[in-house]
Amino acid sequence: MDELDELTRRYLVPGTPRSPTFAENSEWVPVIDGEEYFAQVLRLVERAGPGDHLLLTGLQMDAEMDLAGRSPGEPGYRPLADLLAERAAAGVTVRVLLSAAVFSGSVPGVKIGPFRANAFAARDFRTRPALRGCVLLDWSGAGIGCHHQKMVVAHVGGELTAFVGGLDLASNRFDAEPHDRLSLGDERWGWHDGAARLRGPAAARVWETFRGRWIEAASLPRRHIWFPPATWEVMNPEPFDRDLAPAPPTPPYPAPGTAVQVLRSFRPWKIDQILGLYRRHWTTLPRHGVHEVFHALGTAIRSAERYIYLEDQYFYETPGGRRRFQLYGLLRDAAARGVKVILVCSGRKDPADGGVNKFRRRVTGNIQRGVIDLLDPADRGNVMMHRIEGLTVHTKLMLVDDRFAAMGSANFYSRSMVGTDTELTSVLVTTGDQVRDLRVQLWAEHLRTPLTDVLRPSLEDLDLAIGAWHPFWLPPDAPAGTWRTPGYPAGFAPEERVLVPVGPWPEPAPRPLRKAAAGVRRGAEAGARRGVELAQSGIRAATPDSLR
Repeated sequence: MDELDELTRRYLVPGTPRSPTFAENSEWVPVIDGEEYFAQVLRLVERAGPGDHLLLTGLQMDAEMDLAGRSPGEPGYRPLADLLAERAAAGVTVRVLLSAAVFSGSVPGVKIGPFRANAFAARDFRTRPALRGCVLLDWSGAGIGCHHQKMVVAHVGGELTAFVGGLDLASNRFDAEPHDRLSLGDERWGWHDGAARLRGPAAARVWETFRGRWIEAASLPRRHIWFPPATWEVMNPEPFDRDLAPAPPTPPYPAPGTAVQVLRSFRPWKIDQILGLYRRHWTTLPRHGVHEVFHALGTAIRSAERYIYLEDQYFYETPGGRRRFQLYGLLRDAAARGVKVILVCSGRKDPADGGVNKFRRRVTGNIQRGVIDLLDPADRGNVMMHRIEGLTVHTKLMLVDDRFAAMGSANFYSRSMVGTDTELTSVLVTTGDQVRDLRVQLWAEHLRTPLTDVLRPSLEDLDLAIGAWHPFWLPPDAPAGTWRTPGYPAGFAPEERVLVPVGPWPEPAPRPLRKAAAGVRRGAEAGARRGVELAQSGIRAATPDSLR
């Protein structure tokens, strides 16, 4: 317990009654990618019976998706709306919250978030008699933001389970390694995502977060939404239950050597319309808002000693953020003290974001200006950004020193930290191997190499494994070509190459030095600039054309 106390003090914000720390009494298990996530949710939903509860919310939700991945017309296809209606008819309490907006949810063709689609999804859910009064459109919050929290809470057979992560219940999230089942037109496209599964008192904390959201949404003023051809309908038609019972008694779930927190982001206003003409504070939240995620991630970054590993859809700012809630300066400080900062992001945009779908192969402007440009040249080599070809990296994940993990809905930009988009993220510190094992799983996935018993020790060895992200980070005694040539280390057998290093790159040497040491310069700059591409001709030769 002394070691756990030390880690808790180091990496976590001190717990409070509003944001407690759950020490050794709550399970935290990562679930990577949609195929496994939806399978776990489906098992819980199918088991639910009279007196049980199913609570679901997200930025978007597809009433017609099948949690088993089947498409309409396939044998056994079962829409989510039908599945939930069956459970509700059997005596299960079902509650569904969909993110909404009054204006953009009403106007056809307005591509501002999924709000228009959510209005139709809510209508679809409500066509099932058992779900009438169980579905609310939640348009509260910041005027330009959204409810971005994604959670599933299930109280089934007396046990409470909650999922907190980046996954919406939508059919195009159903994917898994090697991310080759989806496509955009004729081009390959994958969706990498994750969530944390919680059991014990931490899961009750997620229930209470959902409960607060439900109470706030149920008390919103009456608003209408337009459906073609000329119908104005109430966004949340009566009757519906305006309250939700508090979390059921939740016994401890044994989790030795771990401490867990469940953290939120909210702006101060429940209703924040144009010019503040109709502002209203939340009734269940502090008047100044909630910024728990920001403080938690900041604390962990300040405490990092070996590495900070981040997966995120955005490493750049968008409207709705605030400078004082940006975390780039903390990443810069970490790199300046020798911490290796690894940033992994998308090669393809979320199609819902619009615009050109492929990202350019370069460091984002906010990372360049807020981290790299402010570092001494000698320290810039401690930062490395990669994009993954053909993939939307939608995980909102941070690992630190094999001791701290964060998984949730909050993106790294300040829009999520300040609560313009409401967020929910869970964090873990552990004296055990949970964080290390998650790191190993993720790095093997991105390297596209089978995680065999032969390879696993090399990935568990942090000194060796971190060299997969930058050749200059390899130990001095590592053989040439390690992580770049099949067989180095033993068991490394990449089936394709998708990691694309995008920088930063070192400054070119002065001209006299370049002339004097041309051979050294060419080798060093090629290794740095091409990163994983260096010495991978063997990988490309071993990779079938269809996988390149």
